Amino acid sequence: MSMTTRRGTERPVRRSSRLNKGKNTGSLSGSSATSTTSAAATAAAGPSSASRARNCINATEHRNQPYSLRRKSSTSSVELEKWCAPVNLQTRSKRSRLNHQKDVHGHCSSNTDENFLQNDVPDEILIKIFSYLLERDLCMSACVCKRFNELVNDITIWKRMYQNVYELSLPLLRPAPAKFKFVQPDKTDHFNIWKESFRVLYNAVHVRPGYCHKVYNSPEMFNGRDIQYCDTIEEALSTVEGQDYPLILVHEGVYSGEWLYIDSPVCIIGAAMGNIPDNVVVENCKDSTFIFIDGCEDSYLGHLSIRFTPDPNSSSHHKNSCIEIGTNCWPTIDGCAVQSKSQVGCAVSVNGKGAAPVIKNCIINKCENVGLYINDHAQGTYVDNEISNNALAGVWVKNYANPIIRRCHVHDGRDVGVFTFDNGLGYFDKCDIHDNRIAGFEVKAGANPTVVHCEIHHGQTGGIYVHENGRGEFIDNKIHSNTFAGVWITSNSDPTIRGNEIFNGHQGGVYIFGEGRGLIENNNIHSNALAGIQIRTNSNPIIRGNRIHDGQHGGIYVHEKGKGLIIENEVYSNTLAGVWVTTGSCPELRRNRIHSGKQVGVYFYDNGHGTLEDNDIFNHMYSGVQIRTGSNPLIRRNKIWGGQNGGILVYNGGMGVLEYNEIFDNAMAGVWIKTDSNPHLRYNKIHDGLDGGICIFNGGRGVLEYNDIFRNTQAGVLISSQSHPKLKRNRIYDGLAAGIEITNNATATLEANHVFNNKFAGICLATGVQPDMKDNKVYSNKNAIEKAVRCGRCLYKISSYTSYPMHDFYRCKTCNTTERNAICVNCIKRCHAGHDVEFVTHDRFFCDCGAGTLSLQCQLAGEPTKDTDTLYDSAAPIESHTLMVN
Repeated sequence: MSMTTRRGTERPVRRSSRLNKGKNTGSLSGSSATSTTSAAATAAAGPSSASRARNCINATEHRNQPYSLRRKSSTSSVELEKWCAPVNLQTRSKRSRLNHQKDVHGHCSSNTDENFLQNDVPDEILIKIFSYLLERDLCMSACVCKRFNELVNDITIWKRMYQNVYELSLPLLRPAPAKFKFVQPDKTDHFNIWKESFRVLYNAVHVRPGYCHKVYNSPEMFNGRDIQYCDTIEEALSTVEGQDYPLILVHEGVYSGEWLYIDSPVCIIGAAMGNIPDNVVVENCKDSTFIFIDGCEDSYLGHLSIRFTPDPNSSSHHKNSCIEIGTNCWPTIDGCAVQSKSQVGCAVSVNGKGAAPVIKNCIINKCENVGLYINDHAQGTYVDNEISNNALAGVWVKNYANPIIRRCHVHDGRDVGVFTFDNGLGYFDKCDIHDNRIAGFEVKAGANPTVVHCEIHHGQTGGIYVHENGRGEFIDNKIHSNTFAGVWITSNSDPTIRGNEIFNGHQGGVYIFGEGRGLIENNNIHSNALAGIQIRTNSNPIIRGNRIHDGQHGGIYVHEKGKGLIIENEVYSNTLAGVWVTTGSCPELRRNRIHSGKQVGVYFYDNGHGTLEDNDIFNHMYSGVQIRTGSNPLIRRNKIWGGQNGGILVYNGGMGVLEYNEIFDNAMAGVWIKTDSNPHLRYNKIHDGLDGGICIFNGGRGVLEYNDIFRNTQAGVLISSQSHPKLKRNRIYDGLAAGIEITNNATATLEANHVFNNKFAGICLATGVQPDMKDNKVYSNKNAIEKAVRCGRCLYKISSYTSYPMHDFYRCKTCNTTERNAICVNCIKRCHAGHDVEFVTHDRFFCDCGAGTLSLQCQLAGEPTKDTDTLYDSAAPIESHTLMVN
C-alpha cells in the first residue's frame, strides 16, 4: 500500500507568515482612535465592509495588547492585577466603619450619597448587576473599590461568561505554548479557575460561522469585548499569521472542504459543550484533512473530530489521510476522533525523517484501511490512544520508523493489531492489544520492535506472530487467551521472549517451527490447552529459565527434527509428558527441573534423540524417563527420583546411553529394559528403590558396566523372560533381596562384577538358567533364605508378599494347589506333611502357605495376610498414554 502524499494543483495558496514579516500592514497599524475612525468610515460603505474593518481593528488590538482583560487607560496592568485581587470581609467592614458617621441621634449615615452603591446595596443585587457586564467592564468595575473587586471575582459570574464565550464545559489551562489541560474546578488551587481560564484563552481567534456579523453589529458587545471571530478555519489561519503561538478555537459545527496546511506553531482546539469531538467536525473528501508541513513545530491540534470521506467512485484519493505529518514536523495531536473511509489510505500518516509528533488521547477507529501508519524513519510519541475496528492493521510501523507507543488500546481490528515490517522498529509500553482477527502483534521482514508491559490477549488467531526473519524483544508482557498459540516464531525469525506470562491459550503457549529460532527466557508459561512450548521442523531456539507448568497437554514438545537448547527451566504439573522428543528431533536439555507430572517426565519416542544432561527429574506419576521405538538419547549426570512407575523405562526397541546418573527412591525399578531394547548403562548410581535396581525382561538386552547398584528393596538386577544383557564390572551390594537374579528362560553375560553384602544370595539362578559368567566376585552376602530353611522357618516370614526370594517351591496335590500357588520347603515338611506334594521349580516366589491364601492354615506363620497370587516378576511398568492422546 502506498502512503506517499500527493498535493492537488487546485488548492488555493495561503501565503506563509514568513513572507509577510516586516511588511507594512497599512492603516491597521495606527492608533486605536485612528482605527476606530477608519472602521466607522468603512461601516458607512456597507455592513460587510464594516465587519471586515472591525476584524482588522480587533486583529490590530490583539497584536498590540496581548492581554486586555484588565486594561484601563490611566492604570497599568500591574496595578489592575492588584486592584482586581479579591479582598476579605474584615477589610471591607473596616472600610465601612470609616465611611460612616453617627448623627445627633446616634444613627449611622453615609458621608455622601455617592457611596450608596458601594456600601449599602446588598451583595446579591450587585452580583446580579455585574452578571450583565462583559469582561472589560468587570475589570474596570474591580478598580472602583475593594468590595467591588471581591464581588466581581464571583465564580458564578466568570463561569457563566466563560461557558457562554468559549462553549466549554470545563476550565482549560495552557501550561506551555503547545500544551493544554482541562481541569476539574474542585481540584485546583486557583481562587477563580473560570476567570483564570478566561484570561488564558482571551487572545484566541474563534471560528464560529455566522457569529461575526452578530458580534460586530452590537456596539455594547464591541465596546466591552475584544474577541475576534471568523467563519472558517482557513480564514482564522490567515488572521493569526505572524503571531507567536496563536490560538484558534473552533466552535460547534461541521467544517467541510477546507484546505488546511499547518506551517506555523498554531494551536487549534475544538470548543463545544459536552464531548467536544462529537460536536466539532472537520472533514474533507478530496484531500487530506489536516496537512502538517515544514514550520509547524510546536503546533497543536486538539479535541476535534477529523474525517476523510472520499467519494468511493473516485480514484484520486488513494494517498490521502485524515492527518498527514511530513518530514521535520512535530505537532501535538490531542483528544481527537479520527476516521477515514478511504479503502486504500490510512487515518493518520507520519512519514519521513524528523517527523516526530505527539499523538495522545485520540480515538482512531472504524477506518477502512490502516489506522496509524508510521513510515520511513519517522518517530514520535503516541500515548493513551484507542485504535479499534480498523479494516487493516491498527498500527503499521515500517522502514526504520521508530515510534514510542505507550498505553494505547488496540482492539477489535479486522486484521492484525500492530504490524511491524520492512525493518520497522518501535517501543511499545503498557498497551492493551486484544480481539483482533489475526495476531495481536505481527513482526515481519527484519522488523525489530521492543514490546514491554503490554497485554496481548483474545486474538482470534494468535497473540504474537514473528516470521520471515523478524526479530523483536517482548519483555514482561501478559499473553493469554488467544485462539491459537500465544507466540508463533517461524521462517528464520529470531526474537527475544523474556519475562512474559503466557497462559490460557486455546492451543499452545510458544510455537516455534519452520527453522525458527529465538531466545525464550524467564517466562511463566502455564495453563495452555496444548504444549507450553512446541519446537518442530529444524527450529533451533534457546529455551532458558522458564516455568512451564499446569498445561492441559505436555510441557515442551520437540518433533519433526526440532532442535534447541533447553536449559535451566522448571517444567512441572503438566497433564502429559513434561518433555517429548520425537521424529528425528535432537534437542539439548541441561540443568532443568522436570517434576510432578501426571505422566512421564521426559519421553523419547519414534527416533527421538538428543542430550539429557544435569537435570533433576522427579515425582512423576509414571517413570521419570521413557525411551522407545528407535530413540537413542544421551542421558548423563541426571538425578532421577520419586517416579511412581520407576526411574527410566526403555522399551519397544529403545536405545540410549545412560551414564553418570543418580537414580534413586523410585516406587518401582530404577531402570526398566524390555521388549528388544538395547541401552548402554555405565557409571550410574541406582539405589534405594522401593523395587529392584534394574529389571530386564521380555527380550531386553543392553550393556551394563561400572554401575553401583545398592540398597534396593528387590533384586539389584533382575533378568527374566528371554532377555540377554551384558553385565561387566558392576558393584551390586547392600540390597534387601538378592544381588542378581536370572529367571524364566533368560540368560546373561556376567563378567567381573562384585556382588556382596546383599540380604539373600549374591547370584540366584532359576531352574534351566545357564548364564555366561566370568571373574565375578560374590562375597559377604547374608544368605537369609538358606538360613531360614535351615532353621525351619516359613520363607514368608522373611519376604512377606512384597519380596520374591529364589528357592525350591512345591505344590500340594492334596490341597489342590495350582502352579500359581507356591509352597516353601519348610511348609511342605511341616504344614503339608503326609500330603501328596511335588517339586515344581527353583525360582522366585513367596510362600502362599505362609501368606494364608490356602485352605490349610500355616503352622509356621502368624495371622493370614491378604489374598494374592505368587508373582514371578516385578510388576510391569506402565507405558505412557501420550501416543493414545495424540
